[in-house]
Amino acid sequence: MSTPVSARPHPGTAMTDEQRANFERDGFIVVPGVLSEDEVAHYAAAVDRVYEEHAAAGKLAADRSLHKLNAVDSCHDLAPLLDHPKVFGLVWSMLGWNVHVYHSHLDVHPPLTEQKPFRFEWHQDGGRQNREIESDPRPRLSVKVAYWLSDVSQTGRGNFQVVPGSHVTNWIDGPPRRDMEWPNPEGAIEVTANAGDAVFFDRRIWHARSNNYSQVTRKGVFFGYTYRWVHTRETMAVDLPGLTPVQRQLVGLQDGDGDHAWGHYPSEVPLYGLLKENDLLDPKHPPLKP
Repeated sequence: MSTPVSARPHPGTAMTDEQRANFERDGFIVVPGVLSEDEVAHYAAAVDRVYEEHAAAGKLAADRSLHKLNAVDSCHDLAPLLDHPKVFGLVWSMLGWNVHVYHSHLDVHPPLTEQKPFRFEWHQDGGRQNREIESDPRPRLSVKVAYWLSDVSQTGRGNFQVVPGSHVTNWIDGPPRRDMEWPNPEGAIEVTANAGDAVFFDRRIWHARSNNYSQVTRKGVFFGYTYRWVHTRETMAVDLPGLTPVQRQLVGLQDGDGDHAWGHYPSEVPLYGLLKENDLLDPKHPPLKP
């Protein structure tokens, strides 16, 4: 049974022309004030609980950091972030309604207490996509939202590093081995943001995480969105009660076979229906014609 229109959350507003222009130029945008102070505190506490559980079980990395995949399955309290109305509109503005979350993670990086061995970590998301798709530039295929639960308004706090505009560049200069000392790519910057801000970025942008030698523990939650015909990297282990139809679509709990995931039946896709009800369908993403 479908959720009544009055009970459904709003899917958010479409990307503005300015946001789209900046995103297409730079490959990322910072969205300020997505989460309120109360929301930041709520989600940070939830992430802290997961961190403490892993610490107690001896499952942290050697530097006491945690990079936990499958964010919602790992921390059910994070479910509302799947389609937060202040940022979700950016996702469907870029990719349309036939989307799901194929990759997600929550990150906790305490301050480093000793110098970390060098490793060249600059990369594009997508793994084998960047070797096996024959095009220049590579197709976008997915976008990602990073919610910041800690203050990264200054550099050196484990900031998200990017090379603006590099999302249309298939290759950057790098060392023969990742452990060989090598300078950051030309034009690289550390993106600064306040707790509660979000960063929306193209998976193709060349990026890395800076080392955190500050006094602030870096905390963030990341969701990668792609087309539903791209197979998910993770699946929900449980059918979490209380998820909305759109949230069920995003975590792969929506019923349907391969044709359904390819978008042949738009009337059965929750986000399509929600955008239609709110007169937000983009003609650039029409249903497939038989």
